[in-house]
This record gives sequence, structure tokens and C-alpha cells, in this order.
Amino acid sequence: MATTLSTSLPTCLKSDCFECFSYPADILLLNIYTVATQRPSISEGKMKKGKSPSSRRAEIQHLYQSYTSEQTILPACALLRFLHKEQMEITANEEMAESLIDRYEIEETARESRSMTFEGFLRYMESKDCCVFDQAHTSVYQYMDQPLTNYFISSSHNTYLTGDQLVGKSHLDAYVWALRKGCRCLEIDCWDGPDMEPVVYHGYTLTTKIFFKDVITTVEQHAFEVSAYPVILSLENHCSKEQQEVIAQYLISILGEKLLRTPLDHPTTGDIPSPNKKKVAKALSDLVVYTGSVKFISFSHSKDNQNYYENTSMAEKKARKLAKASGADFVEHNQKFLSRIYPAGSRTSSSNYNPQEFWNVGSQLVALNFQSLGLPMDLNDGRFQDNGGCGYVRKPAVLMPSQRRFDPSCSQHRQKPTHLLLKVISGSNLPISRSGKGLDSFVRVEMHGIASDSHRKNTNTVKNNSLRPHWDADMNFSISVPELCLVRFCVREQTGLLSSEFVGQYTLPFTSLKKGYRWVPLRSRDGCSLDPATLFVFVWYS
Repeated sequence: MATTLSTSLPTCLKSDCFECFSYPADILLLNIYTVATQRPSISEGKMKKGKSPSSRRAEIQHLYQSYTSEQTILPACALLRFLHKEQMEITANEEMAESLIDRYEIEETARESRSMTFEGFLRYMESKDCCVFDQAHTSVYQYMDQPLTNYFISSSHNTYLTGDQLVGKSHLDAYVWALRKGCRCLEIDCWDGPDMEPVVYHGYTLTTKIFFKDVITTVEQHAFEVSAYPVILSLENHCSKEQQEVIAQYLISILGEKLLRTPLDHPTTGDIPSPNKKKVAKALSDLVVYTGSVKFISFSHSKDNQNYYENTSMAEKKARKLAKASGADFVEHNQKFLSRIYPAGSRTSSSNYNPQEFWNVGSQLVALNFQSLGLPMDLNDGRFQDNGGCGYVRKPAVLMPSQRRFDPSCSQHRQKPTHLLLKVISGSNLPISRSGKGLDSFVRVEMHGIASDSHRKNTNTVKNNSLRPHWDADMNFSISVPELCLVRFCVREQTGLLSSEFVGQYTLPFTSLKKGYRWVPLRSRDGCSLDPATLFVFVWYS
């Protein structure tokens, strides 16, 4: 049973003067903050059904020739037309077209004439400028000065585990792995260890143990390698009073200046601080400076009794029940308070739930088992590659306070839904099958959003072709809340009449989806690049 601690909390986060009080908590959230330094036409004759170019190069050749007309080279003005009409780069001007020529054209005569050869055009089309993921979103571009409640925060459950919840191994590398994936909320289960050395493991199981001091040292070393924004340590405390004091000493001595030991000096707004603010704890007996974990009773009870610097943590089953029964109330709750969702205790194999259902109600800390690969982690990776991969993504406007309450379970949200056209044209350099032969491959495109927006569609299967399969498949989707939606491209191998196996995937937010002719970089099951394996697609939405 977790020890009850007396924890001092400020009554106002953004005030010069703080009034503290004693607060009992079973599970502590130690917050460590650091200051961080109209659809274009697909031209007739370009991509007709039944016409199967031998490679993406041939498909790009068709595009190139349709804009060179009678000429043998593409002038800057024609390149600009291509950018406007096909790529929907509406802000592009002649200066931008010429800069692309300077960047991708290596033939000197063509550059001097402000034109682009096919080889230069091919280099452009296969560059990051033509990736399906908006390259402006590879850097932090969102406002980072809003309350933490306004952000989705990449979160891990039982971060120390590399395997299952019963006999799996605990390892420091699990923390490094999570941090390098941009995770900003790590869980540490603390228990009494030998010789007054607290240990971390999954209590009352056969999972192996690691020392708390080594975990904190590892976090200190790797916390800000990928992201300069706050790392939240969720400490589940099961230690005796004596070993709690040891934990406090390690936090202070190892984290040093990264541990904020006095309240911040900033104006009063009545909100929890933003990711740009420093925030940390002093000692275990005075651990939670800005947040405290409280038991969730009901939305009405929280509204009347919960302080804005207090947060709730609940298992997926309870959260799912609340989301289905009172979705609008859950959204409103998460506009004021932080909520953390974690996998059910019955998931002994460390499997994961679908995080989308809890992002839909605005929960900020949707914690997953990072060691378990598959769809849930693909969605998490896709969500948090946005905003520069910093681990914080601003929640969309529908989840923010407004005059109109949002209920994700309601199928009608706006008069005019967004219409998405995806043309899955071809693949290139896909992995070969286990048998060493070419893949019998198809592409599944999935929409993950509110329930009424979640659909998937498949291309036909192309047999025995890993090098350059050609599908040329049109898919249409109607999306009512695109700002919550994730798009997942998944290549699968047909292994039987009704069976298939995973080959590669790529997931991104709908809001990061670029229009036009784009390539999709495929990733393996563990999220690593499968370069040069890609898909070639056409994207348009209204």
C-alpha cells in the first residue's frame, strides 16, 4: 500500500506569494520543468486506369512532360504552375520556383536559363519538400505559452519495463528509449530496496528491479536530448518514510538545477503553467509544488471541489465508460484539469488500448506501454511527430472552452464535413517477403478520429512485386472533425483469402497532410525508417 505523504502545494501557480497546506496522496506526480532555450484536376492521360508505369520515376516523368508541353525542359513559370495546380502551394511565387531550381538542378545550363531538367524535377519530387508530412511541422511552431491543460502530452506507462507486467525485465534503456521518442511523462514505481536503496519495479510481480538513483541519473542525462520541454515524472510511491527521504535526497542531488525548488515568479492568471515555465519539486515531504493527484469521484464533484493544480489518474475502463456516457462533460473537465489515463491492470502482456478515444475527450496524459509495438504506438508516434516532435501538441479548438459544448460521440459536428481524396498510386522498394519473393501487397488507409470519422479502405492486391507495385486506387473519406484525425498508411502482404501481415506503415495528423503528389516514408513495426521504401500518392481535401 502506498505511503501517505504530507505534500505542500501552492494555492496559486502564478503568484509571488504562496499559501501551502498538507495534502495526502498515494500516487505523486513530480513535475520537472526546464526552460527551453477547389480540387485540382488530375490531368487526363496522366494516370489512367490500366496504364501501369513501371516505376515512380515513370509516373513523375508523365507529370514533368505534361508541364513542359513542346519544350524539352521545364521553365520556372511552368514549375510555378505545377506548384499552384498540383501541389496546392498557393503562396508559391516565381522566386520560390527559382529557389527550387537552384536547390535541385545540377545541370549548369538549365540553372542559368532558370529552368529544370527532368533529373532536377525528379530530385525535387523525391525530396522532403514533397513529403506527405508538412515540413513546417518538423519544428516547434505552436504557441507554447498556454496552460498545460491545453496540450496533448506524450506519456508512458510503467516506463521501466521492456516486457510484460508479470515477469518482464526492468531496464534503464526503457527510459532512454521513451525519452528519445519524445516522451514527456515517465512513470516510476518506487519500492523499498535493500540497504536503504529504493528500487523501481512492478510491485508484487516477478519483474526485475533497478535502483531508483540509476533511473533518476538516466533521466537527468537524457531528458532533454530530443525535446527542451518539461519532463513529468509520475512517481507511484510505495516506500517507507525512511526510503522516501532517500528518494528526496537523490532527486535534489542528481537533478540539481533542473529541479526547481522554489515557486516561480510570474503573474497570477489562475491557470496551471505553460510548457515554457520551469516547474519542479523540493523534497519528498514537500514534493508536489504545482500539482497533486486526487481521486476522481465525478465531474460535478471535480467542478465544485478540485483545484486547478490537482490532477486525476484513472484506468482505461473507467475513462472509456465516462467518455461514452458523458463525453461533453469529460471534454469540459479536461479544459480545466490534467487527466492521466493508463492501461487496464488486466493487460498483463503490456498490450495497449487505442489512445485516440481519450484524445477525443481532451485527456492530456494518455499513457501507453512504449515497449509494445503496434497500432496504438503508431498512432502515438504519428500524433507526436507534430510540433517538432517535442512531446507537446496543442489541443484543437473543439476541445478548448467555447460557447458550444463538444461531444465526440455525436456524429454531427459541422454542416460541411471535410472531403478527402487519396489516390494511392504506387510503391517503391518495399521489403521482400519472408520467402524471399516479391510481396503480394496492398495498402490500407485508415482514418482515426471520433467514432463517426474512423474508417479504413484497401487497395487491390498486386502480386509478386516489391520493387514497384502499382495500385492506382482512389479513396474518398468524409471527415467531420479533421483536426482530431490521424491518417495511417499501412502496407500489408496478402497471405490468405482473409489474412494479411504487416509490412510497413506511416501515421500523421490530418492537419500535417500536404496536398498534391507526395511520397510517404514507410516505417517498420518499431517505428524505424524503412528507407528507401515509400508510397507515391495524390492528396486533395476541401
